[in-house]
Amino acid sequence: MPDVTTTSSEAASVTVQHQGEAAFFDVDNTMMKGASLFHVARKMYQKKAFTLRDATGFAWKQAKFILRGENMEDVHSVQDSAQKLAAGISAEFVRQLGEEVYDEMIVSKIWPGTKALAQEHLKNGRAVWLVTATPVEVAAVIAERLHLTGALGTVAEIEDGLYTGKLVGEILHGAAKGRAVRELAKEHGLDLERCWAYSDSFNDIPLLTAVGNPVAINPDAKLRRHARENNWPIYDYRSGRRAATLGLQAATGVGIVYGLWKGIASVRRK
Repeated sequence: MPDVTTTSSEAASVTVQHQGEAAFFDVDNTMMKGASLFHVARKMYQKKAFTLRDATGFAWKQAKFILRGENMEDVHSVQDSAQKLAAGISAEFVRQLGEEVYDEMIVSKIWPGTKALAQEHLKNGRAVWLVTATPVEVAAVIAERLHLTGALGTVAEIEDGLYTGKLVGEILHGAAKGRAVRELAKEHGLDLERCWAYSDSFNDIPLLTAVGNPVAINPDAKLRRHARENNWPIYDYRSGRRAATLGLQAATGVGIVYGLWKGIASVRRK
């Protein structure tokens, strides 16, 4: 298994960049169906980390996420609650949990069409990065299992292998995704005008507009409208078909973060 390192650019690096080009993929509802951290919460319930009532709440959030997209209140609540919920938890525990969750749950949720796009980019010598609000330890597991270059994710401060309860920087969501991608481009000599980005959410416009080749995948209503107005390619794998390309060449290639941190807090209390 490749070594994974976390940098100040919120990156878990797996391989090197090639040709100054890269493709950036959102995770939840883009690379996979639903929210990745719902499945982390589900695994924590299986380990009796919290109650059936908590698990029911996670399931309801997952259903809403699939139907209408990410809930901004859930995303922003993480910034306020992460400090007091995460302190003292082992980073290795979260990573091991991520390994189990991918193998048992997430692998069956990966959209074959999106995975094929990522593989096509790799075949053409481009680096492929996941860009997600999911903690980087979990995001890195997904990237490794899919044999991608690496993952940009939310970074928690760690001392002596334990979370301090503080974030390094900000939750990787919205405008933060655009900033992280631009920073990564500077560090690795990427020409963003020759790069691709894929997302399902209008909230990821900062990511999509940071590159020269934005693509909407399984888009929410606002992103679909924006993509049509700007003549971006649109792919919809929810119905097993491509929705539209609108005259452009075919692309060659937070989620429910609150659920994870609440589950971690439950583990700490026990």
